[in-house]
Amino acid sequence: MKVGLISDIHANLPALEAVLDDMPAVDRIVCAGDVIGYNPWPAECVERVREVASKTVRGNHDRTVESPERYRANRMAEAGLEHAKATLSDDQLAWLDGLPRAETFAGGRYLLVHSHPAAEREDAYVYPEEFPNLDRHMGDYDGIVLGHTHVQGKRSVAGGVVVNPGSVGQPRDGDPAAGYAVLDAATDDVTLERVPYDVDRVSEAIADAGLPERTAERLYQGK
Repeated sequence: MKVGLISDIHANLPALEAVLDDMPAVDRIVCAGDVIGYNPWPAECVERVREVASKTVRGNHDRTVESPERYRANRMAEAGLEHAKATLSDDQLAWLDGLPRAETFAGGRYLLVHSHPAAEREDAYVYPEEFPNLDRHMGDYDGIVLGHTHVQGKRSVAGGVVVNPGSVGQPRDGDPAAGYAVLDAATDDVTLERVPYDVDRVSEAIADAGLPERTAERLYQGK
C-alpha cells in the first residue's frame, strides 16, 4: 500500500493543488495537520483535505482558530487565524475542532501526529536531526509521521522510520517548493518530494485579503 503524506498546508490552495497534481498514484493520503493559518484559502483547503485525506490530525493552528489572540506575538500567525475564523463555515470549524491529536494508519503500523508524539509535549518542535530521540516512542510502530517544523526529512529510528513530509504551504527549509512524501507501507520506503507552484498567485491573494506582506515574502524564500 502506498500512502501520500502531506502536512502544514496553511491555507495555501495553489500549493495544495500542485502537490495533489504531482503526487503519483497512491492508495490513500494522510495529513499531519495545520490545514489552515497564514494564507488566504482556509475554507477551500479544509474542503480539499476533507475530500482527499483518509486521516487528518489537528495542528496547533487548527486547534486555535477560535482564539487568534493566542498568537498576538506573531502577527502573521494571528492575522491568518483571524482570516480563517472570519471565513470558515460553522461546519468547517466543527470539523477542525473534532480532529484528533493522533491517529494510526496502515493497519495501526504507523503513528500520525502533528508535532511531538507525547501528548504532554504537544506543539514541541522535532527537527529531522532530533528524530533519533523519538526511539522510545516507536513502540510497536513501523514509523511515525509528523509535521510542525515545516522542515522536510526522514530518518531510520529503532528499526522503523520517522518522516516529516515537509510543508505543503509554507516551507521553512530554504526550498520554496511545496513538500510532500510518499510512503510504501509494504517496504517502509519513503520518498521525499518537492513541486513548484504559483507563488505569485498566493502573494497577490495575500495582499487582496489584507494579510501581512511578510507572509508572502517568506514563501519566495522558503523560510
